[in-house]
Amino acid sequence: MNSAGADESEGVLTGLALARSSLDRASARRDDKEWLAAAWADESTRVLVLDGAQALVRFGEDSAELVLVPPAQAPEGVRFLLGVDEASAVYFAVAGPKGGLRAGPLPGPGSGPAEPPAPGVRPAGLREAGVLLGDRDAGMFTHAVALANWHATHTHCPRDGTPTEPVNAGHARRCPADGSEHFPRVDPAVIMLVTDDGDRCLLARNRRWPPRRVSILAGFVEPGESVEHALIREVSEETGLEVTGLRYIGSQPWPMPQSLMLGFRAHAPGAQEIRVDGEEIAEARWYSREELRAAVATGEVLLPPPVSIAHRIIESWYGDALPGSW
Repeated sequence: MNSAGADESEGVLTGLALARSSLDRASARRDDKEWLAAAWADESTRVLVLDGAQALVRFGEDSAELVLVPPAQAPEGVRFLLGVDEASAVYFAVAGPKGGLRAGPLPGPGSGPAEPPAPGVRPAGLREAGVLLGDRDAGMFTHAVALANWHATHTHCPRDGTPTEPVNAGHARRCPADGSEHFPRVDPAVIMLVTDDGDRCLLARNRRWPPRRVSILAGFVEPGESVEHALIREVSEETGLEVTGLRYIGSQPWPMPQSLMLGFRAHAPGAQEIRVDGEEIAEARWYSREELRAAVATGEVLLPPPVSIAHRIIESWYGDALPGSW
């Protein structure tokens, strides 16, 4: 992974932890019942078993890999086709029974791993394992968690309340009463690094986050709103700043539970006063690179963990690997 992590010719971030994948999603096979049945019967097929939003992960010293099982060892549960690799091996995921892997609680919003994970096999979520996984496993895990979260909360038809059934190899649900099909929900959200005329970066703390945790601004796109308008609105609502010069720099899925983070840079011209809303944002201030480095060194601030697109966006402005722990 590059320290700055950007394609200089395009100005777009690359190698984002949860935006990686090496599998062909094989979408044309999702309704091929004979092919799906044969793939599930094949001993070379591998299955990722989920317990909520966690799976078994084998942690090494500075890397991790998913623990996969053959279909015969997978539990009952909603089944998803994840894809096919270059050697034609097929991969599924199963949303297993709650507690089946003895998974513990996940960290809350705005938090990251307190320390590097110890080597060994245990249940873990994307926040902890995502950045350590290889491309194949990162893509599989992100895909599977996104589908599992959607299935867990969309079990009934929104038209008549009838329980729905998984179809399309786990990528849709169908109402047996009226035949309507329902597809996974993705919530677009903008996340933006705002700089001032002195090229200082705006960092803020959400009221729900632990003390000292800061990040860049973010917010959901509302119905009937463009991403550009959402960005301008969110910055204004949360900090009172007016921004111009919007520039898209990359995206990353964030299935906690169902977001797609659209990354931008923006500029706040002139000597504008920061006025936090006091409801969502508790505090915000400008940081030069030197000020940020000093604040991290003294423990004044904690930056977002490397698995987040926020980390990579801040890093692209900083110009080097970010200092500190997460």
